[in-house]
Amino acid sequence: MSLHIDAKKGAIAETILLPGDPLRAKWIAEHYLENPVCFNTVRNMFGYTGTYKGKRISVMGTGMGIPSISIYATELIKDFGVKNLIRVGSAGSYQKDIKIRDIVLAMAASSSGINKTRFHGADYAPTASFDLFQKAVTRAKDKQIAIKAGNVLSSDEFYADDFDSYKKWADFGVLCVEMEAAGLYTVAAKHKVNALAILTISDSLVTGERTTAKERETTFKDMIEIALDLA
Repeated sequence: MSLHIDAKKGAIAETILLPGDPLRAKWIAEHYLENPVCFNTVRNMFGYTGTYKGKRISVMGTGMGIPSISIYATELIKDFGVKNLIRVGSAGSYQKDIKIRDIVLAMAASSSGINKTRFHGADYAPTASFDLFQKAVTRAKDKQIAIKAGNVLSSDEFYADDFDSYKKWADFGVLCVEMEAAGLYTVAAKHKVNALAILTISDSLVTGERTTAKERETTFKDMIEIALDLA
């Protein structure tokens, strides 16, 4: 029995979109899914299942941070049989050529140490599902949506004491920072299912530009349409 998802067996599709913000999950369901049915309201972490272009698909919020998404991903996989988990989230750019609203596919996700305990001090490299990644690249090309792809940082801190610490990651080619992909990829790998993080740049640590909370909730349409097409 799931501790945090109050859904009946069969209520959740094998493919699910996972925004951090539960209100973004609600917005996606209302604007893209046909006949969406709410399957979860526990902790206001809204989840819905409907159809998109005839395919059954679900969407659910995960909250912020690796611990939160790891809980929901684990329960979705173990208790509800989800096979494809696609994070659709916002990120902060670390590179001058990655601008506001650019789309980034996270091929791999560095982290600030969440897997050190699990692997007894060794470095584990969480990576995306090749199948989902390849399909996302193809869908983006079909839609003529420009993408960037590479390593991202899943940080445990939103407000860092040393703001310029991002420059070290940037020097080693990390494209942007978010807070969940490394946890999602690790859980998916453990349970032998597919995971991919599709990110929209919401702000830039390089230029200081940023979008509003409402824009992050309702206007990042390109990444959502790529993700939905993966179903």
